[in-house]
Amino acid sequence: MAKAVRRQASAGRSARLAQVRRKTKETEVSVRLNLDGAGAYRVATGIGFLDHMLEQLARHSLIDLDLAAKGDTHIDCHHTTEDTGIVIGQAVAKALGTRAGIRRYGAAEIPMDETLTRVALDVSNRPYLIWKVKFSKPRLGDMDTELFKEWFQAFAQAAGITLHIENLYGENNHHIVESCYKGLARALRQAIEIDPRQSSAVPSTKGTLGSSL
Repeated sequence: MAKAVRRQASAGRSARLAQVRRKTKETEVSVRLNLDGAGAYRVATGIGFLDHMLEQLARHSLIDLDLAAKGDTHIDCHHTTEDTGIVIGQAVAKALGTRAGIRRYGAAEIPMDETLTRVALDVSNRPYLIWKVKFSKPRLGDMDTELFKEWFQAFAQAAGITLHIENLYGENNHHIVESCYKGLARALRQAIEIDPRQSSAVPSTKGTLGSSL
């Protein structure tokens, strides 16, 4: 992987790695990731603005991400956007396994010039999205701005994450959406980090959060 040096997994634990491939008549997406990485990334979706956002996600979460996608962008960007969210989410869920030892919860408030966005999440295996984000423009680069909600919905559903995103204020649409991805990254980094005080325990009184896929 490019643009960062991979960090070694915590002593005594295997690196949390996953590889997922999804092929339909609309898209073909493959991803490899390492939850215990250093934020290295190689991203190619055919959608420039989406590439930029996924690079931010990798860099600020410290998840190494290698993703390639081909889709029917001659129609629009909807299928490629949604399917990258699905596949990255599936890979995160797979790499987490039983979710034992994780901190589970994460939150971040991300300022970006005039913009402030709040993100809170629970890696609970109960997917849900609260999206309180509005845009004043219909498009950013090649993307319809309505597609950003579709990406976060697909990711939360596939990863098994309860995800709340609220843009508190802001004017620049680029800043607003980038602060959403950076907020997800920083909150996810907290939540999936191994808690040294309970490194082998599932953080739930039920004793289970996810599967061991």
